[in-house]
Amino acid sequence: MEWIILSALSGAVLTIWLGLPAMLRAMGLHHRFVAPKRNLKGRRALIIATSHDTLGDTGKKTGVFASEMTAPYYAFLDAGMEVDVASIRGGAIPVEPMSVKWPVKSEYDDRFLMDKDLRQKVGAAKSVGQVDGAQYDAVFLAGGWGAAFDFEQSPELGRLLLQAEDASAVIGGVCHGPLGLLAARRGNVQPLVNGRTLTAVTDKQVKELGITHTPRHPERDLRAAGARFESSTRFRDIFASHVSVDGRLVTGQNQNDGAETADRMMQVILDASRRGG
Repeated sequence: MEWIILSALSGAVLTIWLGLPAMLRAMGLHHRFVAPKRNLKGRRALIIATSHDTLGDTGKKTGVFASEMTAPYYAFLDAGMEVDVASIRGGAIPVEPMSVKWPVKSEYDDRFLMDKDLRQKVGAAKSVGQVDGAQYDAVFLAGGWGAAFDFEQSPELGRLLLQAEDASAVIGGVCHGPLGLLAARRGNVQPLVNGRTLTAVTDKQVKELGITHTPRHPERDLRAAGARFESSTRFRDIFASHVSVDGRLVTGQNQNDGAETADRMMQVILDASRRGG
């Protein structure tokens, strides 16, 4: 009888263990976004990630949250685009360790772990100072806690984004990525986000995750710069999802929105092309 009870309990635990990723998806984490077929062959996209690998003085390793880089990368790639990867300082891009582990990793991360080409790009990225933003149709700012330490603080990233803006590229990002928009300002005037509608990780999510000691907080600092901030909420904002489109600026709230944000960016490119813009 004891053996039967233990076997039943083991079976129940195994069922829960195997089903946990699906349960998290059902709650909203990495919800499956079914994108329409896109054809942007001949177009170019750039993914930009952090170079910062430590969460303040805690010593905890961090970096880009994997799916916020991999989901847009594969969305662009599967639409026929040429996709480059850059980081603030160049070299190997640090990846948030938790984001490529069960049960948090996404289907895009599984693909990344098997993709020699993307792994090489992530292992030897160009620095933003080496990249001309005017050469791209889409520039995507990947998030993760590391971006709170080096995105807004990078004048080279600001220069790249201004180049992309002047070339009528579509600029996007998710989670902490939109903090990079604060680096894009002309002279002493307000940053380009002033008066623009956008989204990013919320103050509520930052508090819920208990990581409040980073130097920048997206909702707080984007609002302070004059952005019209919008978002969705859930019982925990890690499960919330929201994508905002304001002209050629497309932003996603958090790690759930990488693929949809990239897809909406491509829609903006295609719409502009049809209009002759």
